[in-house]
Amino acid sequence: MSQEMPAGDRLLTTALTQAAATAGLAPSVHNSQPWRWTVRPEALELRMVHEPQLASTDPENRLVTLSCGLALHHARVALAAEGWALQVKRLPDPGELDLLARLSGFRQTTADAGATRLVPCIRARQTDRRPVSDEPVPDATLNEIVGAAVAQGGRLQLLDSDQVMELAAAAAQAAVVAEEEPELREELAYWTSRTGTGAGLPPEVLPERPPQTTVPVRDFGQSGTLPVSSGHDRAATYAILWNTDDEPDSWLRAGEGLSAAWLTATRLGVSMVPLSGVIETDGTRQTLRQMLAGLGFPYLAMRLGIADRTNAAPPHTPRLPTVQIVDTSAVDAGTT
Repeated sequence: MSQEMPAGDRLLTTALTQAAATAGLAPSVHNSQPWRWTVRPEALELRMVHEPQLASTDPENRLVTLSCGLALHHARVALAAEGWALQVKRLPDPGELDLLARLSGFRQTTADAGATRLVPCIRARQTDRRPVSDEPVPDATLNEIVGAAVAQGGRLQLLDSDQVMELAAAAAQAAVVAEEEPELREELAYWTSRTGTGAGLPPEVLPERPPQTTVPVRDFGQSGTLPVSSGHDRAATYAILWNTDDEPDSWLRAGEGLSAAWLTATRLGVSMVPLSGVIETDGTRQTLRQMLAGLGFPYLAMRLGIADRTNAAPPHTPRLPTVQIVDTSAVDAGTT
């Protein structure tokens, strides 16, 4: 016979469930949403989902772990904004490698002002692959975005004009490699044909024709329906997300840093677009490492810019239902 859960415990488990649901709005590779949350009476656990349709795109789970790091930071922000202090243990169980993080040690405190400012950005954030405007991002704004990433364990290197040309050449080469790899094409076709499932990339978020961008965006193998202006993003800034080693813990922390940077960029009116194609092939990934002077390992390239306001914002990508990503069975019985 189950006992009724104390009111304080119900308050916590409700907050954990809501935070996990909010974390479901995080961006992920091909909008695969490769995370699952387990709500326990005194903990929230994050697990990685192995998607067979990412086996060629991301064989080492680098981008999947990075995506889960984004979701982890989103959940932390949501809880901090509600006044919950907590402890995070990353990769807590060597025997369960899919368990990426456990949040525990919760106590109520005052709402974190910084987190409160970021929560609306979780819902407003989106990926607009079209060219940005001719308005450059101010240096102070870029510095704030970089600082947000560093504060969460990621590193963000802004590229100079010569490095941007190197990145453009690497992205073009990655596109050639992808075109020659049937497994990569099949996986991309899978993620762009999942209309109505709550995952993947529907036509309305993909450009109707190749945009004029300094660094080529990914060729999705089909045209979308998102209108593209005749503009060119010459004023855009490009950057590389990286860290000093190439291990799961660093991928996870870099994802948290990317989340902080992306939400800060959203708050400051800056568009951010990830460029993962250049990371997905060994040769071009090594090119990016050389751009880091061999000091670290690149996890993702990205473009930053001021959105072209002559275009309406693209719709948000779909999301899986909360019941598919958040498991509350451990607390639903009402036991302590």
